[in-house]
Amino acid sequence: MLKQKQIIEAVQEACEQDEQVTSCMMYGSFTKGEGDQYSDVEFYIFIDDPSFETFQSKHWVANIAPYDLMFFNEYGTEVVIFSNLIRGEFHFLPASKIEIIKSFKPTGVFPDTNSMFIYDNTGMLREYLDDLGGKGPERLTDENVSFAFHNFVNAWLLGINVMRRGELARSLEVLTYVQKYMLQLLRINEQNVERWLNSTKNLERDLSPEAYEDYTLITARLRKEELEQAYTHALMLADKLRKQLEPHYDFDVDERMIGKLRDYLNQIE
Repeated sequence: MLKQKQIIEAVQEACEQDEQVTSCMMYGSFTKGEGDQYSDVEFYIFIDDPSFETFQSKHWVANIAPYDLMFFNEYGTEVVIFSNLIRGEFHFLPASKIEIIKSFKPTGVFPDTNSMFIYDNTGMLREYLDDLGGKGPERLTDENVSFAFHNFVNAWLLGINVMRRGELARSLEVLTYVQKYMLQLLRINEQNVERWLNSTKNLERDLSPEAYEDYTLITARLRKEELEQAYTHALMLADKLRKQLEPHYDFDVDERMIGKLRDYLNQIE
């Protein structure tokens, strides 16, 4: 049995035995049939409101499995590094906050909501999970194409400017945003947008070989010549995608805008 499966079973057992816990749901790879030995385990655990203020999450998780680290990340999620180096994400919330599940619907597709169910003594969790089922949000829209193009232009111009200033490390950081928005456009162009919010996940399998090669050309190490090549290829790819997407979507980054960026790129420093 996978180590992750053992942790999942331990979480379920702990929920069933702890009267403080009212409901528990899982999300992530194991609810989508994609979990493997490299996957995280991720949970929302709802605690009876009167018990929440004194609830000790570290003590609770320690009864699941030994861990080396437990801390809040930048998003307020409690991250656990178990001693077997499995990563876990735990959201402990008062039971009265269970309606937060409704807010998950716009984030993606939930193909098997039954697999998200871990424990419930309220009779409410199944109802909330059922609401997540069905078709996900529409991603192939004019708004999303415009969003990706607009943010590409912004990131691309910033990256070029800081590179010319000599801030190569910052330019490399900005390049990750250029890549993000180009990848969203690549996914729209190939109508493969299920992983819109986590666009690099399974990228090697999701994109066509041609699109994947286009993406590799906009990557770089911390070398000025590689950064210059990556930003140059990114602009070329933006123009290519503009031509391919124009017949199908309404957006305002046109040939003139790409031409201005190309002229700016070709200016002598």
